[in-house]
Amino acid sequence: MEIDAWVWWLIAAAGLGVGLVITAMPELGMLAVGAVAASATAGLFGGDAVFQVVVFAVVSTALIAVVRPIAKRHRAQQPQLATGVDALKGRQAVVLERVDGSGGRIKLAGEVWSARALDSGRTYEAGQEVDVVDIEGATAIVI
Repeated sequence: MEIDAWVWWLIAAAGLGVGLVITAMPELGMLAVGAVAASATAGLFGGDAVFQVVVFAVVSTALIAVVRPIAKRHRAQQPQLATGVDALKGRQAVVLERVDGSGGRIKLAGEVWSARALDSGRTYEAGQEVDVVDIEGATAIVI
């Protein structure tokens, strides 16, 4: 009993799909789509082995060339909704206890935080409003 070429391509696609799930490498998914296209070429159009390999290579390469740069661009983008300490950067706070280069206390987002002035020579007195420029551990860096 001889197995048709389109079945071998589907087996290859399934193997690549399993590899995708195990390794989370999206390129394997694109190669699996190329194998499905080669399977369709073999099953529907009866293309010879060389044509099947060419279809596999062209579809896989095209997907990688188009999808990878888009995915890379999306991966490099910052999230639109800042959470955690990132959401506190750029907010205003009120000085509770004198803040200088060595420390102090502020009220930030309804909570009391330890704070330190970005410019070590600068001092902020109680009641002043300051801007949070960074968070280092549990200390807000203010200007």
